[in-house]
Amino acid sequence: MPPPPQTPDEAAITAYQAAFGWAGLAPVFIDLTGDDGDGDADIKDKGKRGQLLGLDDFHRFLFSADLNPPVRRPRVHHDMSQALSHYYVYTGHNSYLTGNQLSSDCSDVPIIKALQRGVRVIELDMWPNSAKDDISILHGRTLTTPVSLLKCLKSIKEYAFVASPYPVIITLEDHLTPELQEKVAKMVLEVFGTILYYPEEEHPKELPSPESLKGRVLLSTKPPKEYLEAKDGGAAKDGDAEQNPGKGTDDDAAWGTEVPDFKTEIQSAKQEDDASENRRDDDDDDDDEDEQKMQQHLAPQYKHLITIRAGKPKGGTTSDALKCDPNKVRRLSLSEQQLAKAVVNHGTEIVRFTQRNLLRIYPKGTRVTSSNYNPFIGWVHGAQMVAFNMQGYGRALWLMHGFYKANGGCGYVKKPDFLMQSEPEVFDPKKPQPVKKTLKVKVYMGDGWRMDFKQTHFDQYSPPDFYARVGIAGVPADSVMRKTKAVEDNWVPVWGEEFSFGLTVPELALLRVEAHEYDMSEKDDFAGQTVLPVSELQPGIRAVALFDRKGNKFPNVKLLMRFEFV
Repeated sequence: MPPPPQTPDEAAITAYQAAFGWAGLAPVFIDLTGDDGDGDADIKDKGKRGQLLGLDDFHRFLFSADLNPPVRRPRVHHDMSQALSHYYVYTGHNSYLTGNQLSSDCSDVPIIKALQRGVRVIELDMWPNSAKDDISILHGRTLTTPVSLLKCLKSIKEYAFVASPYPVIITLEDHLTPELQEKVAKMVLEVFGTILYYPEEEHPKELPSPESLKGRVLLSTKPPKEYLEAKDGGAAKDGDAEQNPGKGTDDDAAWGTEVPDFKTEIQSAKQEDDASENRRDDDDDDDDEDEQKMQQHLAPQYKHLITIRAGKPKGGTTSDALKCDPNKVRRLSLSEQQLAKAVVNHGTEIVRFTQRNLLRIYPKGTRVTSSNYNPFIGWVHGAQMVAFNMQGYGRALWLMHGFYKANGGCGYVKKPDFLMQSEPEVFDPKKPQPVKKTLKVKVYMGDGWRMDFKQTHFDQYSPPDFYARVGIAGVPADSVMRKTKAVEDNWVPVWGEEFSFGLTVPELALLRVEAHEYDMSEKDDFAGQTVLPVSELQPGIRAVALFDRKGNKFPNVKLLMRFEFV
């Protein structure tokens, strides 16, 4: 007589035994000091009372992302007392857009969502309303519907510090007259009051630290080109942005599209039509000559409220743009294409510039679908503000979310020391680096899909055939993806496969984990993903929670993995 069919929980225990065997129980140390999860209270209570855990309890412990997380428990552990230029900052681009760059609605909702996730830099494009008597937030020269500046400011104040106590920086793309700038100044002061930080001196020689700016809001802006050009009798110049929407590619929307390595992006940028270099992006910073004109026209109170000034030295070359002034600090903005071209011959100059000044990178104008780019080309050159479209989804955005899980998810990650050193020489990202450490990753098994998905979600007539992809995102020498075999017809797959990854720049490396369901006749199905900072990984057997395409955590889907550094 055949044995009775197993319940799903019994099947999971059987899978656990297949993955580890009984010998797997002995060496595991159970730390029950973490935060309680809803289903873990009884396990933690047993631990406190000194009771032994049964196999079922132990299985639940291993699969608890609360009790057995893969990364350090959320707390700030980096030195936060250095100048802002020492930190990567979680940065949004066109933070008010709900969808694409051409015709979506503008709203405070994506701003709120970004702040709740821990984003620390919010971008607002300010334009006069149709009556020219108030300020609207919208993407200029497009069909996007506006939202009022006041509504955005109030939402920023309400949600600024729900996820992190560290400063929020509002980058203002300014297309206003002095009269409306004066109105902005009054509005900002009324909304933020004492939490608004602005320096006493006009051009500070060093930026303040995140620690000193806890609970504060800062403004950063550039000269208002449109107004200055109108005063000079010139016409406003159209930039790259959205002039050729047909060239846009939805390269992140498709599940199967991989993030291009930045060597490919550099090569692609070099092949761009040279004529495009002469077109100015709306996000471009103006040079000091424009800034001097701005001083004549800026509303005095508005000018006084700007903490981080954007601009670049007079001159048209990249070297000119990257010149460091010992008497003041500034913010420079480059498009992803401009950066890709600049790093070919000016890599060390960029690193040197970012040791004192801020560098902001933003998506090229043809990303009309709000897709994103490979952030590592900015990070490895020290760029603090790698601005992303947060309203979309895709592998590039998953990397961004994963990177800022570091340092307690506070939105500020201290740059590696090698990017801040000038002696004996400035770090050159193009120079080959030796392998500093090796990360071994073993993928034991997965579980939770049976609770989070319908029985017919993956296959109409049979259980799913899951496989996992594991790899590293980082500098080109470190970036690689591997995959397990597909386990057929099983809601609780056991893989038991191990992979090794040599890391030349482990400080910036991210561990990528994805789950797929193999489909012989169609495209493989998405079954979850996560990205984790390698620097935050805890050695040992860990429960790795997976997330959906938009970055929302599945209630139950997890992989059981082991991490080891050698």
